[in-house]
Parts: sequence; structure tokens; C-alpha cells
Amino acid sequence: MESTDLATLAHDHIETARSAPSGRSAVALHPGRHHRLRQTLIALAADHRLDEHDAPSEATLFVLSGRVRLTAGDDAWEGGPGELLVIPDHRHDLLAIDDAAVMLTTVVEGSR
Repeated sequence: MESTDLATLAHDHIETARSAPSGRSAVALHPGRHHRLRQTLIALAADHRLDEHDAPSEATLFVLSGRVRLTAGDDAWEGGPGELLVIPDHRHDLLAIDDAAVMLTTVVEGSR
């Protein structure tokens, strides 16, 4: 059985994101090799983003710290610590309003 201190991990990755040219840092916590579930911690420095990209078939975004804005077409959602969003199944982007860390959970197609 494995355990992860998400608060400490988020803090460490936010520090890394602040000094990274891309303004981001990420780590796979549960890579989905033997299961259909993949979880990734993503940290973004304030005013940095993940540019528009396709959505996986099923995904959620849980805000661990900071504030983020997810935009999908004409729809936008802002979330803070403790908030969960089911990601729409079309192209979207993610902006860090403040230094932020999120947990992305996706279903891995074809894994079992």
C-alpha cells in the first residue's frame, strides 16, 4: 500500500514551477499501467497555462491549492482549493490565476 502527502508534494511542485521556464511542473502519482485510472499532480505558477488541448474521454480536475480557470469554448469555470470539476469532453485550456496545484484524474483507454 502506498501513501502520498499531497500538500507537501503540491508545495514542492509549485516551487519547481515558479523557477521553470514553462511555469509548470507535474508528476504521475498513479500512472495507470495496470488499471484504468491515471492521476497526475500538475503545478502551475501564477499566470501560466496549459494551452488548449483535447480532453480525454473521462477526466476530473481537483484543485489542491491556488485558483485556476478552465476554459472550453464559450464556457469557463474558476475553482479554488477543494473544488472538483468534471472536465468537458472537448478542447480546453487551464490557466493558473494564482500559483496552483491540481490533481488530474483520467481514465486510460484500453487498459485493464
